[in-house]
Amino acid sequence: MINVRGVTLSLHPLFVLVMLTSILTGHFIEIITLFTLVFIHELGHATAASLLGARVLSIQMLPFGGVAVIEDQGKLNAWKEIVIALAGPLQNGIMIIILLWFRNVSGLEYDYVNYIIQGNAVIALFNLLPILPLDGGKILQALISLSCSYHRTLVWTFRASIVTSLLFCIYGISPLLRQNGPVHLNLLAVGIFLLYSNIVDYRNIPYRFIRFLLGRDELFYREVAKGSIALPIVSLPVKHLEPILRLFRRDRYHMVYVMNEQGRIVAVLPEQRLIRSYFATRPPDGGEPKPK
Repeated sequence: MINVRGVTLSLHPLFVLVMLTSILTGHFIEIITLFTLVFIHELGHATAASLLGARVLSIQMLPFGGVAVIEDQGKLNAWKEIVIALAGPLQNGIMIIILLWFRNVSGLEYDYVNYIIQGNAVIALFNLLPILPLDGGKILQALISLSCSYHRTLVWTFRASIVTSLLFCIYGISPLLRQNGPVHLNLLAVGIFLLYSNIVDYRNIPYRFIRFLLGRDELFYREVAKGSIALPIVSLPVKHLEPILRLFRRDRYHMVYVMNEQGRIVAVLPEQRLIRSYFATRPPDGGEPKPK
């Protein structure tokens, strides 16, 4: 691991194995080029996140790509997350434009230059697929959160990711289904990995939602500092608070107006009070209903 200005650069053990295998198979130049492009892609995310006030913890190179680990510290809203997600593919796009310009100006065709152009295009387009944790999935999640509650955003984003991952797997075995070629094992492996990870994350939505509630104080102080108007939620008296909490939006602060059956307001509660009451009455085993 290497630490550069507080950002840890690390290599996964399997990444090293991939590099060694590429040397033995005579594809080292191609593989190291692709991972260099991936690293530049992740640098785009890290730079954008840092400029927008988030803390970049590390950039990790994995056998299937890379990831920039970012801690937002409550400073990132949906639009900023979209900018950060787009910053990675943007780097690939910039490199494509520069290389196309170089190729046109020089008037020469270089196989290696064409390989880099194609590699950038594949990395950018793949990452823009609407599948978490890819950039496209993050963009989709941020866009949905602009008009839906956070809980519903999680549910629909993971459902979309599962469906798209499944389609990706089907595409990987499509040559076999059409009986016109071998299975794309690399695409199938990536598709299965994405499908499995999203199924696991879908089951863990209750825990993600709990983490969302625990981080609401940062949003409160941010919204108060901006002088934002709270988003009202109207509710009848209820025994269980979770249905109300599931209405909370990611980037909005809420005031809950409790009305009686005659339509009169009997209480006005800030969201922190509901959250504190929810955790005070939550079962010790942390039982949560399944997402609907």
